Amino acid sequence: MMIKRSRAAATLAGLCLAATTMVAAAGPASGGLPPRWVGTWGTALTAPSLANTGSSLNGFADQSIRQLVRVSLGGQKVRLRFTNAYGTGPLSIGRASVGLPAAPGSPTLQPGSIRPVTFGGSASAVVYKGAEVISDPVDLPVSALQELAVTLYLPVATGATSWHWTARQTSYIYAGDKAGEIDGSGQTAAYNHFYYLAGIEAFTPTGLGAVVVLGDSISDGSGATLGANTRWPDYLAGRVTSTWPALGDPGVLNVSLAGNQVTRDGLAINSPALGDSALARLDDDVFSQPGVRTVIVELGINDVHLSGYPADRIIGGLRQLAVQAKDRGVRVVVATLGPFEGYSSWTPEKEAVRQAVNTWLRGNNEFDALLDFDQILRDPAAPSKVLPAYDSGDHIHPNDTGAQALAAAVPLWLL
Repeated sequence: MMIKRSRAAATLAGLCLAATTMVAAAGPASGGLPPRWVGTWGTALTAPSLANTGSSLNGFADQSIRQLVRVSLGGQKVRLRFTNAYGTGPLSIGRASVGLPAAPGSPTLQPGSIRPVTFGGSASAVVYKGAEVISDPVDLPVSALQELAVTLYLPVATGATSWHWTARQTSYIYAGDKAGEIDGSGQTAAYNHFYYLAGIEAFTPTGLGAVVVLGDSISDGSGATLGANTRWPDYLAGRVTSTWPALGDPGVLNVSLAGNQVTRDGLAINSPALGDSALARLDDDVFSQPGVRTVIVELGINDVHLSGYPADRIIGGLRQLAVQAKDRGVRVVVATLGPFEGYSSWTPEKEAVRQAVNTWLRGNNEFDALLDFDQILRDPAAPSKVLPAYDSGDHIHPNDTGAQALAAAVPLWLL
């Protein structure tokens, strides 16, 4: 269910007028809009696990990481963004490449598909502590919803990594330099995490900006089939790119983090992999995304069940997210908090807080639109519980079918 706001409709009309003007300016001879760089994939990275999960704290030395990701929009070229936001010193990239998997989820690549990734014409780069680097354009045409394999060779000890804990995709670790090799066998480890890779942009004549999903584990994909790209933002990207005409399609960037809270950092509960609070990561994870035009906020349930915060604190944080997004000219769409009775931390008192936050969300006009995820996921016979057909089994996270239902509830005109 979606409640339309007049501001969103007005903004959409302005975007349509702007797109029409741009097409007219480009003229028939150009075939439409001139190509531009648009975000097509993204993730949020955090400080490493204190327990060195997936070698995130110790890092890598004379090793390669091959990471598989699926883009949303296609394009004529791509460029990649790597970050050392949480490193303790400079990060040395010895060599990097991007190619096409031979089959979905395969670390073995299609013959002839590997392209070197360069930085200012050089095959290597140094990413200084707290900084990031954007690659040169890579001449690799990609289709919408295509998987890419990004291989990163790290010749010297990296120390603490910048990583994404719950990737729901497998990254493969190899000894030595694997960047130029098609064969994906011989890995020394396989982790369900992302490392250093923060975003991919596509050079496209059809895309107009990006939609950023700022969420928690509901959006990050806990409960989704591993390696199958069945998070609800993945399904949303599929809906976006299957529409006709494609002109104006936004990229869909999922910067959600399992365990993320609106107002509390993960480090406060000794879990830095849960990320900084959503308010603290707005600048890096949302506003810095290329062409961001809409943010979908799916947050708050962890403030309830992990921290036990009262409704007014959560509401205040969500209100600030809306204020700051609008101040940047970004449309903001908010989702209600889904049911979780049966999950280990559920109590009647926490249920009352969830209901209070949802009542406020449904009754306010501080957001451009509302997605009633609670109404979609709940069991009509027991509204504080997830509908069994949508339950992944832990009574809080949707399964693939539930994720499809959430994506289907997002009006594409709103994006």
